[in-house]
Amino acid sequence: MAEIIQKDGTWAFDGDVLRLTPGRDKNVSLLRRELGELVVPLEALAGVSFEQGKKSGRLRLRLRDGADPLTQATGGRLTEPHDPYQLTVESDRYGVAEYFADEVRNALLLGGVSPDPVSEYLLPGPSLPVSVSAGDGTASFDGERVRLEWNWKTENAKANVGTRTIPLADLLGVEWQPAAGLENGHLRFLVRGAPATATAKYDPNAVELWGFKKDPLMALVGAAVRARLPHPSADTGARSGPPRLTKEPEPAGDDHDALLRRLRELGELHGSGVLTDEEFTLAKQAVLKRM
Repeated sequence: MAEIIQKDGTWAFDGDVLRLTPGRDKNVSLLRRELGELVVPLEALAGVSFEQGKKSGRLRLRLRDGADPLTQATGGRLTEPHDPYQLTVESDRYGVAEYFADEVRNALLLGGVSPDPVSEYLLPGPSLPVSVSAGDGTASFDGERVRLEWNWKTENAKANVGTRTIPLADLLGVEWQPAAGLENGHLRFLVRGAPATATAKYDPNAVELWGFKKDPLMALVGAAVRARLPHPSADTGARSGPPRLTKEPEPAGDDHDALLRRLRELGELHGSGVLTDEEFTLAKQAVLKRM
């Protein structure tokens, strides 16, 4: 039995499974707290690493491709605070972290676990039902259908479509994209027979995300849906994976006019009460740094 207990969380390994429990520290992200304890079978792992830093280090698990619906739905885009397969380690516990990593590596070696991709999910995904409100709407999933409801911040062109109920059988895929720089993020559902709309702002099958605290929680809905769709490796007689979407247009470099437009948008969101003073200040500073 190997175990490491930190403010960031507790990892325990009994030779067959790893139990990843998020800590209660205020810096632990909402996503990890909502996920709760994860039970990761040894055969789902491709490797483990420990990286030392001056003040803290980091344990990282690398999962086999196709083993985890959360990783599949997010495309590996979860950043450090939200990634449940990373653990911050305090400097006085470096020896324990190295021992933990060695124990997992030895078990992988002795068990002959292949690092190759798998053809079925080895983790179950988030529990159901799951419902998250963020950005311009609320996304819910009960195992049979997705429900999308819009709020007062939704663009009229999308809000006029009304509440969307999408049966699981009509879904080809789902993707979660975080906001980055001037680019808003989204949780997008790829619906059979529906044209792929480039901009989530106007897509009735997508929730637009603006880069705020609850955005990562939308990944839970994406993962729950992904876990119940055919595995990406499944041979369905069609093209592998979800259809490619047209990339949202990007401003050329740090175009000054685009940055000014972004500042105006942020000001409008702040003035209408969508953004708190703190959120507005942080977002404005990020844009000003690029001007």
